[in-house]
Amino acid sequence: MDILVTGGTGFIGSSVVRALIKKGHLVTILTRSADKAKSPPEGVRFVKGDPTRPGSWQDEITKQQGIINFAGASIFRKWSKAAKRMILESRLTTTQNIVNALVKMGKNQIHLLNASAVGYYGFCGDDVLDEKSPGGEDFLATVSSRWEQTALEAERLGTRVVLCRAGIVLGKGGGALVQLRKIFEGYLGAQLGSGEQWISWIHLEDLTRIFCFLLENANLSGPVNCTSPHPVRNREFTQTLAQKLGKPLLLPRVPGFMLKLALGEFAKTLIHGQRVKPQKLLESGFEFSYPSLGGALNNLLNK
Repeated sequence: MDILVTGGTGFIGSSVVRALIKKGHLVTILTRSADKAKSPPEGVRFVKGDPTRPGSWQDEITKQQGIINFAGASIFRKWSKAAKRMILESRLTTTQNIVNALVKMGKNQIHLLNASAVGYYGFCGDDVLDEKSPGGEDFLATVSSRWEQTALEAERLGTRVVLCRAGIVLGKGGGALVQLRKIFEGYLGAQLGSGEQWISWIHLEDLTRIFCFLLENANLSGPVNCTSPHPVRNREFTQTLAQKLGKPLLLPRVPGFMLKLALGEFAKTLIHGQRVKPQKLLESGFEFSYPSLGGALNNLLNK
């Protein structure tokens, strides 16, 4: 299958690209960097372009059988008005440009796997959330909802659209675990807020396998929760990570008000959380390699 990937050189995207190449797919990565475009790895070709702007790169979509859209500014920052605007617009403009290119094609049989996040559900306490659960009303929920609605515009063209709602991704070489490891190894690890909030997480290897699984299983469409079947509370996550690193928890919990002072509105995503279940994947027979947090951390922290 010929597949175009936006965000294909990032933490998640690069892992998915490597897996696609191993499976024999032909991968085209959209990149802003001319230097990267000059020296593609084996099995990959680069196309230079800015996904947030219309351009000749959109012509590449007519040559594809699949599109995986990871593009979007990181949410892990203090949310100023400018940052919030960038978080939203980077997702909407890229996805709209992809849809506009599909519109020019007319009817098609392309597979569009569009990244999204469990933040779609908002903050629901201990409620177990599957793909049928309603969306929330906070900033991230609004961003995710508008992002998904933009992608779903392609369905009227015959495009199969999958909305991949990922949790916190744990992997080597990037993402949350790298930063957390530095904190815990500096003896600064502590539970956040009450510690009762749920963390829906996923091992990078399982997330990578999920994207390959979704490409191969055309019966799956719409929202798909891309999380481990076993979310944990922040307290358990903190204790398990400290144990696996062999570092004691010397500090008391970090109060919510201190997080708000340091991080502003973004602190809500750390103080609250979602208890998400990957119902569609489980019903479709997907088998997780790392369903438990302990097993995932054993793998990722093994030197």
